[in-house]
Amino acid sequence: MEFERSQIFIAFALTLFAGLATGIGSLVAFLTKRTNTRFLSLTLGFSAGVMVYISFMELIPEARVVLNDLQVVLSFFGGIALIAVIDFLIPEDENPHEIHLSEDMDKNKRLKRMGVMLALSIGIHNFPEGIAAFMSGMKSLDVGIPIALAIAIHNIPEGIAVSVPIYHATGSRKKAFWFSFLSGLAEPLGALVAILVLFPFWNPLLEGIVMAGVSGIMVFISIDELLPGAERFGRHHLSIMGFIAGMAVMAVSLLLL
Repeated sequence: MEFERSQIFIAFALTLFAGLATGIGSLVAFLTKRTNTRFLSLTLGFSAGVMVYISFMELIPEARVVLNDLQVVLSFFGGIALIAVIDFLIPEDENPHEIHLSEDMDKNKRLKRMGVMLALSIGIHNFPEGIAAFMSGMKSLDVGIPIALAIAIHNIPEGIAVSVPIYHATGSRKKAFWFSFLSGLAEPLGALVAILVLFPFWNPLLEGIVMAGVSGIMVFISIDELLPGAERFGRHHLSIMGFIAGMAVMAVSLLLL
């Protein structure tokens, strides 16, 4: 199966945008004295709603066109297993999914060791997300754009999480920003791997497996990271409102497109 260069370029650009949102998080940490936790809670919940709705209402049905039920199930849980193993292998203190508020970071006695480790672990987590964002963009812009936006939103607090300890470890805002910014490059790196490794063997069967696997990755990220982070940053009902709003917006947009 062949792809147009413009299609690949647009999908890669969306992935690059999503990954570099960690740099936005770094700037937010430096430009604001206190994190707007209510807004962050709402947007994280919104991102989770977008990911879950697209996974079950768009990607899984598309995968079922070319896969049987067993293949869909195995691919879906295979995606979950991939991101879960990555999550398990990274120690909790250096895990970007274990989000800390920026105002709480000053009390951590291990900031110096955490600095580089957080940047590396952000990169490791962003790699499969990059594959998910890129392959969603390759499927269609109707799916790729909201997925890229959702991943970008959830990368902002990760950028905050990595930049604050690096700043306190080095005393340099510039170093903290660049570590945070560069850690996001793991997502376009994931897109490059998809181009180099998956495309030579691309066919409808592999497309179905990837779509179902991407669904599993996004559902795990939503349940393991986004919703718990939304609850921690704000109130329970605020995060749920954001979650429902995310699903509703995607439902309407898919109906209109």
